[in-house]
Amino acid sequence: MYVCLCLGITIEAVADAVASGARTSRQVSDACGAGSDCGRCRRTIRSIIKSADAETQVR
Repeated sequence: MYVCLCLGITIEAVADAVASGARTSRQVSDACGAGSDCGRCRRTIRSIIKSADAETQVR
């Protein structure tokens, strides 16, 4: 599934950036480009980060 339609960035690319340590939408943008154009996907990016943080806390 695409997260960033402007640049064609997938959820997998965002998840990889988060797994590599990105904890803000800016850090994800720096890592893979998602959210760097129009910014409409930043809410989704923050949701992916939040989900990853919650999953990490459960473990």
